[in-house]
Amino acid sequence: MAHFAELNKNNDIVRTIVVHNNVLKDENGDEQEELGKQFLNTTYGAGHWWIQTSYNGTFRKNFACEGMRYDFVNDLFYDPISPFPSWIYNTTQGVWEAPTARPTAVDEKKYTWDEANTKWKEIE
Repeated sequence: MAHFAELNKNNDIVRTIVVHNNVLKDENGDEQEELGKQFLNTTYGAGHWWIQTSYNGTFRKNFACEGMRYDFVNDLFYDPISPFPSWIYNTTQGVWEAPTARPTAVDEKKYTWDEANTKWKEIE
């Protein structure tokens, strides 16, 4: 099954729906995103903006869910809300990252982000 996200004028995901793969197949049996968009505009009427999303993230990095946003420049879906003010949006992966890399867990140690000191802190 194919999945399509409906975007509003701010590129926010309004909803994600499922479309049967047969709808996307052209005369050669190849799937075409544009055919899915045409089907959805016929079904729901003109004036909606649809874009295909991948349930397993094989394209456009993340599966589109309500509340997420589409980044047209980088052609990916992402959560527009940073988990912490100091985190940086990675435009290549469509994720928020801490300003310093998370330590690798050694001897089952676990870490949490300490925003006040902008560093990773070991959980005791």
